Amino acid sequence: MFSIKTYNDSYKVDWNNFVEISKNSTFLFKREFMDYHAEKFDDFSLLIFYNSELIALFPCNFRDGEAYSHEGLSYGGVLVKGDIKFLKYIELFTHLLKYFDKNSIKKLYIKQIPSIYNSYFNGELDYLSYVAGAKIYRRDIISVIDMKSKNKISKDRIQGYKRGKKNKLEIKETNDLDDFWNSILIPTLSNRHDVNPVHSLEDIKNLKRNFKNNIKQFNIYHEGQIVAGTTIFLTKNVAHVQYIGSNSEKNSLGSLDFLFYNLITDHLSNYKYFDFGNSHEQNGMKINNGLNYWKEGYGARSLTHDFYEITTSNFYKLNNLII
Repeated sequence: MFSIKTYNDSYKVDWNNFVEISKNSTFLFKREFMDYHAEKFDDFSLLIFYNSELIALFPCNFRDGEAYSHEGLSYGGVLVKGDIKFLKYIELFTHLLKYFDKNSIKKLYIKQIPSIYNSYFNGELDYLSYVAGAKIYRRDIISVIDMKSKNKISKDRIQGYKRGKKNKLEIKETNDLDDFWNSILIPTLSNRHDVNPVHSLEDIKNLKRNFKNNIKQFNIYHEGQIVAGTTIFLTKNVAHVQYIGSNSEKNSLGSLDFLFYNLITDHLSNYKYFDFGNSHEQNGMKINNGLNYWKEGYGARSLTHDFYEITTSNFYKLNNLII
């Protein structure tokens, strides 16, 4: 009664429509987002049907003979509707593992979606991965503000904001990404970390055209010149900081504190959560204390983001789970 189909363009409408109603999906799972860098990944995304009804999606790619919840995305997992019940989830997850095992794919790696992005409870995958003997091969922490709680912003951050006011900084939302990418982001990442942004300027401009309500750019200006900015990804519940950048005068001007104080208390205050992302270095094994301290100054606290390694032949461990 279960069947699994490999994604192709003929399923695009069905895929995107399901993303809209899934309890644990965001616009990152839309095909227009997933496919913008399709040439970098061997896409093997799956659609799971039960009696011809689409009941789940699994964004996925192959690498070195193993399957990954899509490595082009910040998070993944099995996308399901909010009304799915536990017994049905056991069946579909067992079928998914069995499918990979039959196709000689011995390992499945899943970046679970952090709980704040779900529109309803979504603990089935975590529990069934545990029962199947999954290994947590990586665990990140992300810094998140619960915007509906009474968060006390620290004196340091308020002082930075006031410094920005004194320097007559201006915050503007703009559709123009060129200034931030070329004048702030690329030079900052290159000079400080010797890396480039994950998204090229053309990539992010195309994504913003496709997702104009989900991708927002806020810049800070001093005497008409850009001095800082941030690119924000907006989902149903969460404002997520995708990129941050500033020039070398950030401390004297108070530009970053001025920016984020305004976003958190005004421009984006209607969201349930504000996600600063992680403060990791060395693949999650070290924490940048200064960056983490700065985020906590706005009331952010740590939420885990788990990465699972599952041996697909362990599907049999789910067979006698229910008594």
